[in-house]
Amino acid sequence: MAHAQEPAADMLSDEVKPYKIRVSSKYLELTRRKLELTRLPHQTPEPRSINGWWEPQPTVEPLVDFWLERFSWREQEQQFNARVPQFRTAIKTAALETPVRMHFVHASSRHAHAMPLLLIPPFPFTNLSMAHLIDLFTEPGDGTLDQPFHLVMPSLPGLGFSDALPDSVPLIQTVAHMLHVLMKRLGYEYFLVTNSGPWPSVLAPVDWELADHLALHYPNSCLGAHFVSPPFSRPRIRDSPAAWTRWKVASILRAPILGYSLEDLEALRSADTSVPTGARASPHAILGFGNDGAHEPNTLAYALCDSPLGLLLFFLMVLRMSGPNRGLPPAEIVRMTELTWLPGPEGTMRLWAQCAAGEEKQKRRRAQRPKAAITVFSGDQGRVGVGPPLPVPLPRPFPNSYACPAWGRRQYHVVACNRVTGRPGLLAWERPQVIVVGVRSLAKAVLAADGRIGASGAPKTTILKRVVVDGGQKAAATTSETIQAPEATPGNRPQETVASGSEPDRQQVAGPSEREAWKQPMGPLTPQHQGIESPGDGDGSRGGSPDTVIAVQIGA
Repeated sequence: MAHAQEPAADMLSDEVKPYKIRVSSKYLELTRRKLELTRLPHQTPEPRSINGWWEPQPTVEPLVDFWLERFSWREQEQQFNARVPQFRTAIKTAALETPVRMHFVHASSRHAHAMPLLLIPPFPFTNLSMAHLIDLFTEPGDGTLDQPFHLVMPSLPGLGFSDALPDSVPLIQTVAHMLHVLMKRLGYEYFLVTNSGPWPSVLAPVDWELADHLALHYPNSCLGAHFVSPPFSRPRIRDSPAAWTRWKVASILRAPILGYSLEDLEALRSADTSVPTGARASPHAILGFGNDGAHEPNTLAYALCDSPLGLLLFFLMVLRMSGPNRGLPPAEIVRMTELTWLPGPEGTMRLWAQCAAGEEKQKRRRAQRPKAAITVFSGDQGRVGVGPPLPVPLPRPFPNSYACPAWGRRQYHVVACNRVTGRPGLLAWERPQVIVVGVRSLAKAVLAADGRIGASGAPKTTILKRVVVDGGQKAAATTSETIQAPEATPGNRPQETVASGSEPDRQQVAGPSEREAWKQPMGPLTPQHQGIESPGDGDGSRGGSPDTVIAVQIGA
């Protein structure tokens, strides 16, 4: 393991402590030697079209060269330590015999009316892989009109620099309680939560399950949740006759009535007709866990712990199956691999296996339905009726699925619906403003109905002590600056067109020119900021710089 070094006496303290990464030079040298001694498989003579398999060699060889010759972990480490506010604290729950240390990013906004937001990264990515999102949430272009947030981004247990959970504890219940304790420990009596990975496109929907659990089981603290492509199911007559009747009437008449829109019906038809038979298998089954393949995580953990190339291929596979809309820069791919390689991938494999194993569903609370904002993607509607899609080498992207926002009303009080054109792809990298707009639509509705979160938004701790853990040297403490905003309703500035279930929420997200370069992914290519469009707007704006620096086409 390559965790930052720290005194043993501090390891299990429940105090929130600043955290800096310092990987041993010996470990970095070992990584270099392993990459230099990499042996690639022989290329098969058969053309790709015969077996439909992906041939990774044209992608992998340049990435290994880039990793060895142009990528510097020390530079990445320096940027993380200087620019990303990292912390770690040990959390003990009833299910845990000993405390588990959780690494998290806590970025406080300088705006007095900022709201606490817990953003859960999608599996298998760490919070530091999402560092480019910080300024989008904490420092909007106009803090008086665009709602800012105090952002908390944890690394899930076993990922990055967070400790793994014991195998014997229920995963979702335990981690959700840890996140609740974390927000309380930071001084946030009330907060909002969002997942960040579209449920159909992720390897394991841990972020969705955690956000769902927090909203349903901690309603006195978590005042609302934003869901990206949630796995809501169609109403069934035995569960909710009224909801089933509304759905049947709207689908038969194909009319925008009873909480359904024409965009819902068309997107649902597109998703149903574009998914081939047998393509709806669980991602766990596709990749081995939970079926007749690997029933335990240690096989993959041992293999990937000894091979940086193997872990690089694992992330390339995950990225391909997410259905990216464009290539990612080599630095971004290598960095997300290093963030798992250096701490060790065994925690990632164990968490994946725990998700595949499942756990008993807890009885859902039947009190008041929690508030929720829902973001869904209409998919490639233009493909309907034009024949089968072109063949794509295995592993193929997960098929697009669509859940009507109205389906969530049985469990949630749906306060905002954001319908976005196209497929989600690598949402947090390609269209991060979609997440921001969805969260702001939730915040606007919660503020209008509940004043508690607006009154308790500021964190109690305003002085952040910078500590170099391994060297014993202390940097000067910094005091957070707060700007008192004039009275205004945040989040009502028109720019992005969002199709809503009732009224469109029109919000603006600051452009990349308004932020420092490090706030974007720290590679040579920043994310392409695409517009959020209503389903009737056609292609709309697809902004982005045409000067594309080298990018790895992981989806071809």
